[in-house]
Amino acid sequence: MEKNTAASVNRRTDIIAAAIEVFAEIGYYRATTAKVAERAQISQPYVFRFFATKEILLKEALEVSWTRIVDAFRSVIETAGPNQLEKELVEAYIEVMKSYQNETLLLMQAQTIKDEAIVEVMRNGYREVQQLVLHAFQQAGLENPKDKTVIFLARGMLCNVSMALSLPELMY
Repeated sequence: MEKNTAASVNRRTDIIAAAIEVFAEIGYYRATTAKVAERAQISQPYVFRFFATKEILLKEALEVSWTRIVDAFRSVIETAGPNQLEKELVEAYIEVMKSYQNETLLLMQAQTIKDEAIVEVMRNGYREVQQLVLHAFQQAGLENPKDKTVIFLARGMLCNVSMALSLPELMY
């Protein structure tokens, strides 16, 4: 029984990874579960075994992407000193962007999807990151932590645009 559970978890993860790639490459509205299944090298009905709708699959993909960012930031917050905190958070985000470019593109695209369930996932992700960074800046005793948090988030958005448009000079 444990092998089947592990295989199911792996297949679910494979489907989410395939969905991230497909959604990032051609957009949510043009993507189909058939294309996701093809990328994951499984049958389309098997996708539906795990995800009842394409929207649910997108929500899961977005949550995976947000979790990756939050986990990277938490790792920095646990180890960085106050003087290095902001710099190391930026470096952690740049590393996530480089290593998981499709996730970054997916998050950018999802900002334009007006479906309330997707909007809620995006709100929750941004809120969690904002609160995490604000709390870290406050705990570190940084001056004007609210302003620093807004600027940090804005720089992150600019980094996203820079990466998506292949304009690295926007980041510096």
